[in-house]
Amino acid sequence: MRFKTSLRYRVTLAFALLGLLVSLGLAGSLYVLTINMEERHVTETLSAELEDYIARFESNHNALPPASTTIRTYVIQPGAINIPEELQDLDIGLHKITLEGKDYYAEVKVSNERHFVVLYNDKQIRHRENQFKLFLGIGILTMVLLSAVLGFWLAGRVISPVRELAIRVAGLRPEDHPTPLAVDFPHDEVGMLAHNFDAYLQRLCAFIEREQAFTADVSHELRTPLAVIEGATEVLLEDQGLDATRRTRVERIARSAREMSQLVSALLLLAREEQNPTVESSCAVAEALQHVVDGHQHLLRHKPVKIKLDIHAKTILPVECTLLRVVLANLIRNAIYFTEQGHVSVSLDEEGISVMDTGIGIPKEHIQRVFDRYYKGLTGSEGIGLSLVKRICQRYNWNIDLDSREDTGTVIRLSFMPATT
Repeated sequence: MRFKTSLRYRVTLAFALLGLLVSLGLAGSLYVLTINMEERHVTETLSAELEDYIARFESNHNALPPASTTIRTYVIQPGAINIPEELQDLDIGLHKITLEGKDYYAEVKVSNERHFVVLYNDKQIRHRENQFKLFLGIGILTMVLLSAVLGFWLAGRVISPVRELAIRVAGLRPEDHPTPLAVDFPHDEVGMLAHNFDAYLQRLCAFIEREQAFTADVSHELRTPLAVIEGATEVLLEDQGLDATRRTRVERIARSAREMSQLVSALLLLAREEQNPTVESSCAVAEALQHVVDGHQHLLRHKPVKIKLDIHAKTILPVECTLLRVVLANLIRNAIYFTEQGHVSVSLDEEGISVMDTGIGIPKEHIQRVFDRYYKGLTGSEGIGLSLVKRICQRYNWNIDLDSREDTGTVIRLSFMPATT
C-alpha cells in the first residue's frame, strides 16, 4: 500500500483522529448523562411540588397551586372548566407535551379521583442544553487541535532517528568504504534497521570487489588468448601456400576472434558501473558503420541479399567506439540473418541510424520481448545480442525503436538524441 503523505503527517493524522474519537466518546457520554440527570432533577422537583400542593389541597380546597413564570398547575376534577384538552388524557407520571406552542414537562398524580397536573416550561432547559452542546463542540475541536499539535511534535521526535538514518543512507555510495551506521543509533527498531543497512552495504561492497576482481581477471585471461588467436590467424593468412578452403576457414576464425574481443571489451566497459560515465574518447559514426558493414559482407555470399549503405552526415559521438560497433554489428547482423532475399538498407543521418530489411519480420507478440535478456527468438536460441544493445543505449541515453511486420520486414531506428515529450 502506498501513501502520498510523509510518515510524520500520517502520525499526526492518527493522533488527530484518536483525539476526535476520544472527545466524541466523552462528549456523547457527558451529554447523555447530563440530560438524564436533568430529567431526573425535573421529575423530582415536580413530584415534590405536586405532593406538597396535594397535601395542602386536601386540607384546604382553596389553597393556591404553585405558579411562576415556568410552573403551572391544574386540578382536573368533575365540573372543572378551562382545562386544556392536552392534559385531560394524560396518565400518571412524567410527560413531555406541547401546549399553546410551548414545550413543557408534565407531572401527573391522582388523589381522590382528582388528577393533579403540574407543568414546567423547558425553555431554560433547552437553552442550557444548547449552551452545553456548544461547549462540547468547542471542547471537541480543541481536543482535536491539541491532539494534532501533540502528534506533530511527538512524530517529529520519534521520526527524527528515521530521518537521520535516511539522510545517512542517501549519502552512501557503493564505491566508498562502508561507514558503520548502527553505532550512532540506539538499540531499538531504528538501530536494527541501521544494523541491517550495515550488513547489506558490506555484502554489496564485497560483491563489487568480487566483480572488479572478476573483470580484471577476464581482461587478462581472455584478452591474452584472443590476441594470440588473432596474431596466429594473421600469420596464417600471410602464407601464400594456403589454399582457398583453408583460407576461408582461417578468415572465419579471425572474424570470430575479433568479434569476441570486441564483445569482451564491451562487457568490461559496461561492468564499470558509474552514475555519470566520463567519456575520454570520441567515435566517427560513419567510419564505424562502414567498418561494420564491410565486416559482415561474408554473410551475403550464399543468399540473394544486397546491403545498401547511405551516409548523409559526418556524425561524431562522445562514446567508446567499441560499444558503438557492438550496437551496429548486432543490428546489421540480425537484419542480414533474418533476410533470405531482397535487401538490407542502412542509413545514417544527423539524428541517428536506420536499419531496414525485407526479411521474415517479427510476430507482433514478440516485438516487446526481443530486447529481453536470454529471450529465445524465432530460431529458438538464446543470446545477449539485443539485450546488450539495450544496455548500451541506456548507458548513453539513446532511443531505439522497432517496427516489424511478418513476411514484410523490419525497421529499427537508433536515435542518438533522446526523444522529447
